[in-house]
Amino acid sequence: MPATDDNRASRVQLAVFDFDGTSIEGNSPVLLVQHLAKLKMIRKRVIARILLWGAAYKLRLPQNESWVRGLVFSAFEGKPVEKVDRFLADFYDAEIAPRFRPEADEAMCRHAAEGMVVVVVSASFEPIIKRAMEHHPFDVQISTRMRAAADGTYTREVEGLPVEGAEKLAAVTRYADARFGAGKWEIAHAYGDHHSDRTVLGAARCPHAVDPDRPLARTARAKGWDVLEWSDPR
Repeated sequence: MPATDDNRASRVQLAVFDFDGTSIEGNSPVLLVQHLAKLKMIRKRVIARILLWGAAYKLRLPQNESWVRGLVFSAFEGKPVEKVDRFLADFYDAEIAPRFRPEADEAMCRHAAEGMVVVVVSASFEPIIKRAMEHHPFDVQISTRMRAAADGTYTREVEGLPVEGAEKLAAVTRYADARFGAGKWEIAHAYGDHHSDRTVLGAARCPHAVDPDRPLARTARAKGWDVLEWSDPR
């Protein structure tokens, strides 16, 4: 909720960053599928179904976000959570870490120095974002969590909802209300690259469109949002 100048100083200030396409160059779930395919850990027919989903997503057709994440996690179904999390951490180190944008690091450091709580909110899988959190200056991560079975192995089910689109703002709101209290915080800055980030960007006092796709670029121009061009660190 927006704050007035009179009460803003008393509210906790959040700086919220999208991950894929914003904090990093590229899309970590897509890169994960490519990695799994290379290692022959995912069946060809599953890859084909994911590719069809991706084509429909690019056309901005309504899609089941939980379903496609279940397809990706079919590679890990029935495997111990600890082992899978380690695999995903290693995947981050090898494939994602070199893609982390220096401008994202700089912005996170700057907002932290200003006393803000730096939050990464992402549709990507939680172990990937948790690994990034170990090496980059954000305080909180909110990402898609897959459900574990009672025996400590992963299922193909998403726990709750994928943190995608409007769910990003809903998830940040739940977190901040629980930690700071309803009405005692606001999003000072938000960074996103995709039109699905419009909801969380629109809730920020200072929205930043990072290398935006065409629909987000149109929204940014219409609303006078900041547009940033960040580098490919590779």
